[in-house]
Amino acid sequence: MAVDRERVEAAVRELLAAIGDDPERAGLRDTPRRVATAYAEYFAGVGADPTEQLDTLGLEGETGELVLLRDLEFRSMCEHHLLPFSGVAHVAYLPGDRIVGLGRIPAVVDVVASRPQIQERLTDEIADALEAGLEPRGVLVVVEATHGCVSARGARQAKSTTVTVASRGQLAEPIERAEIMALIGERR
Repeated sequence: MAVDRERVEAAVRELLAAIGDDPERAGLRDTPRRVATAYAEYFAGVGADPTEQLDTLGLEGETGELVLLRDLEFRSMCEHHLLPFSGVAHVAYLPGDRIVGLGRIPAVVDVVASRPQIQERLTDEIADALEAGLEPRGVLVVVEATHGCVSARGARQAKSTTVTVASRGQLAEPIERAEIMALIGERR
């Protein structure tokens, strides 16, 4: 489903008027168009199936013990305040009979993050997509993010981060999970 840019532009003009500003003043005249363009990007994942990202480049056969991608940058929009949150996702899976090209995992993260979202569900949806699309023996997703709704309003905790975890299959086991958490935290 594509973003209806005309409706977004009209809504932004109304919002600017509602906060007491003039949407026709020079500095704001192009703001509705800019916001509509940004929203088309921010919300490109609405209605998209992230498992489709895993349909291409499926490799069968020798799969190895573990696949871990660290520090996958993402940005999303909090569905409660429509303010951005951003951070990194660390994604690990124990392959079953199939692996995919490494670029497919960040594509899954991007699709899931590109919709109005909360971090807890973002983490679960990434894990669910990998589980459904790859049928691995286990999945672990750790997401660390800073939230505009925490840093710029309300509590105003600019340096705080939120960490969420989703685990499936063998990686839900504490010992397996601990080993991967150590690898995620290990830096050279």
